[in-house]
Amino acid sequence: MLVGLISRDFHLAITVLVLGCPGALVIGAPVSNVAGIGNGAKRGILVKGGEAMDTFAKIDTFVFDKTGTLTKGTTAVSTIKNYTENEGDSLALVARLETLSDHPLGRAVIHYAQEKDIDFQQLAVKDNQTIKGQGITAEIDGHAVCAGNTKLIAAHKLSLTPKQVQDLHQLQQTGSSVIIVAIDKKITQIIGVSDVIRPEVAEQLAKLKQAGAKQLVMLTGDNQMTADYVADMLGIDEVHAELLPDEKVQFVKKYQEQGLHVAFIGDGINDSPSLAAADIGIAMGSGTDVAIETSDVVLMQSSFGSLVHAYRLAKKTVLNTRENVVIAIGVVLFLLIGLFAGFIYMASGMFVHEASILIVIFNAMRLLYFGHESKEEKS
Repeated sequence: MLVGLISRDFHLAITVLVLGCPGALVIGAPVSNVAGIGNGAKRGILVKGGEAMDTFAKIDTFVFDKTGTLTKGTTAVSTIKNYTENEGDSLALVARLETLSDHPLGRAVIHYAQEKDIDFQQLAVKDNQTIKGQGITAEIDGHAVCAGNTKLIAAHKLSLTPKQVQDLHQLQQTGSSVIIVAIDKKITQIIGVSDVIRPEVAEQLAKLKQAGAKQLVMLTGDNQMTADYVADMLGIDEVHAELLPDEKVQFVKKYQEQGLHVAFIGDGINDSPSLAAADIGIAMGSGTDVAIETSDVVLMQSSFGSLVHAYRLAKKTVLNTRENVVIAIGVVLFLLIGLFAGFIYMASGMFVHEASILIVIFNAMRLLYFGHESKEEKS
């Protein structure tokens, strides 16, 4: 009799151990993350791991760089205000200077000079210096040349005439970015460069808010007037302009200190510190290698439709994970209650246990088709 009791208790203990093993719970979260990441990958959205997916779902504040992110980055010279008799010589010097930079505004100047058949590639350069958030300087063909914003001009103790200030404001009010050119400590040109706003941005930013974003912010090194113009066009909630890369990081940290969960979206090398500081860094696929390497999410198609889908996908993936956890715990409780109530045995319990694993797998697989049912989700 004693042997029978020991055998029965041992059998019960083994059954409890087997049926109480949370197999579905162990596999529930990983399979949801894999399915969510797979859905994103099919759409050109690279999410670097389950932790990034979970953090992305909590984001409530999206912070955007302007040039190359909200805009296409395919800039073109729209206006040149000239204050020298040798317009071609000045343009040649600034075009040669901009070959030392990879900024989109500089590439626009180079392309413009090439269209005008201005020969500048052979000009000798020395002592070049790139000043983050201001511009670039160098000695070119014996001339001291600098090109940048008002901060750079002020740093070189130069000042604009009333006419030049008027021209500057006129360009900024139309949404043009400006490059102020000084040669041998004299303002020679103000170049207006237009950058095309991505056509889908305004609509997709509205959808981003519908998906749960509470605040949209733009941080840019561009001037305040141009930044305000773009923000008004796109429905941006908050805009801060004329910022250095370090100042952008400070804004990101300030939002985090306020208890907000921040995502930063950018594409340039100057964006890397902000991408790293944000809770989630999101890089446009057309951006620099450094930005892509630093980010947690990469939008290979550089599409704001992809951004909206990625945000919704992250929320759906986290919800799916929670569903799997509830299923797994619910099945274990059902099995244990059934075992002690006498209507669940080892064989039937194992069947239900294995079936629960299949259920969480099939539930996670639904994420592979998330977004296919609605045209609204397509980018």
